[in-house]
Amino acid sequence: MAQEYKIKDLQSLDLKPGEKKEIELEGLDSKVLLLNAGGKIQAVGPRCTHYGAPLVKGVLSTNGRLTCPWHGACFNAKTGDVEDAPALDSLPVFAVTERDGSFYLTGDAETIKAGKRKPTFKNKSAQRTASSDKVVVVGGGSGACGVVEGLREKGFDGPITMITSEGYLPIDRTKLSKALLTDLSKLQWRDDDFYKSASIDVVKDEVTDVDLQNKTVTTEKGEKYPYTKLVLATGGTPKNLPLQGFKVLGNIFTLRTVHDAKKIVEAIGEQKGKKIVIIGSSFIGIEVGGATAKDNDVTIVGMEKAPLERVLGEEVGNIIRKGMEGKGLKFYMSAGVDKAEPSTSDPTKVGAVFLKDGTKLEADLVILGVGVSPATAYLRSNNIIKLEDDGSIKTDEVFSVVGIKDVYAIGDIATYPYNGPGGEGRYTRIEHWNVAQNAGRTVASHIVNPKVTPEFFTPVFWSALHSQLRYCGNTTHGYDDIVMQGSPDDGKWAAFYAQGETVVAVATMGMDPVMSQAAQLMRVGKMPPKSELKPGLVQGGLDILSLGPPE
Repeated sequence: MAQEYKIKDLQSLDLKPGEKKEIELEGLDSKVLLLNAGGKIQAVGPRCTHYGAPLVKGVLSTNGRLTCPWHGACFNAKTGDVEDAPALDSLPVFAVTERDGSFYLTGDAETIKAGKRKPTFKNKSAQRTASSDKVVVVGGGSGACGVVEGLREKGFDGPITMITSEGYLPIDRTKLSKALLTDLSKLQWRDDDFYKSASIDVVKDEVTDVDLQNKTVTTEKGEKYPYTKLVLATGGTPKNLPLQGFKVLGNIFTLRTVHDAKKIVEAIGEQKGKKIVIIGSSFIGIEVGGATAKDNDVTIVGMEKAPLERVLGEEVGNIIRKGMEGKGLKFYMSAGVDKAEPSTSDPTKVGAVFLKDGTKLEADLVILGVGVSPATAYLRSNNIIKLEDDGSIKTDEVFSVVGIKDVYAIGDIATYPYNGPGGEGRYTRIEHWNVAQNAGRTVASHIVNPKVTPEFFTPVFWSALHSQLRYCGNTTHGYDDIVMQGSPDDGKWAAFYAQGETVVAVATMGMDPVMSQAAQLMRVGKMPPKSELKPGLVQGGLDILSLGPPE
């Protein structure tokens, strides 16, 4: 039951739009975040509901958009509702009043302590008719979560069916590579009761066919599910290497599911000092390397000159390499793989990887991080949906499949017009957790109200390396310069990727909330030009945090 709590040591409610401060309450060992939410003074939960980042260190716009300093989750500070991924739970909102020179907060003690609440699902049952839409979502990842929860939040009250082939409820897949977690209770976003309470039917089966003419999907178990709206969110399939030994020898793994992570953990075992060869120097490979290097001998093989070069460039990639070498990782860069050979003690398992220059890397196990392909094999024989050359599906700005009514595609399988800085509406495929979930929320909005104009969301990702990497924007369509601010030697830096004068992406380490500020400036078209950022923060370049709250 709600009651009043006196706020400690607060002298005034005089906060300007975009200002915020943490406050404590008398009689309750909890903090809340006091803020000016677009002209309204109130309090909200103090930590991001995603991973618990302190929101007082985040970015609050003058109109009340509150952004997490770590991973880009955004909340409406007026209502507490989620506006951008990766958060799923909302923030509680509390009224603040002044009486006799003191200030009070009204709220329920348990809600204040929790600092979060489940999203509010609106009920429109009185408006349902016999012809209500039936939504079927194929997939159970980040994008699927965004769709099904977004639909209920926005008032959709028709049947929703989510079909997932992985055998479990949606998980936080990012934790697989960053920590090799295998406990479903620590990975699943929601439990069965949540989906039941939201009337979301979760089917653990694999879709094998989509009949677009009769509007049904068929699963491996032979079940058919009719739909009026179909959302394809099947994610990616890890690539293998078409080289000698890689398809026949044991202890060679890819990583996409909890089942994959369990196999890797079992192969490593409890004995320390395993020789692990990771092929691929992009994010999956580097993250798994970081997760296993403490107790094992880990070698990463990459074709690029520097780790993560394709996304971050050679200069920043070498900063990452130096940091990861400090954690014990060894690198073979600009290297080609020739073959895998069996172990002398067990010829059914891998024993070594040979590089094209003849280098032999002994291996107790091998992990492949050589990219993913859109998981669209179930659509290859479909004569209506036309797959792109890479196996993806072309969509419009609301992720509706081009030329096919009532069908959407999101996440790793979607190629969509990117309207962020440097994108200019060119078709782009982005494999980020946040992008998939935000695309799902966009689809939910369009299903509920097709007249709503989609809002641009800035792509964001993060990576657990030797320190936490934050990134926003996109460089798919190129950049010609990088402006470095801060000190890489001290582990505090920001890299601004520019195409001409336009900053198209920002990567940071140890500089929170610079990435979150950049993401919001990009969203509203207020990111400063490259020339204002040079010659670097240390030498007097523009600190984008000094610009104050975004609009």
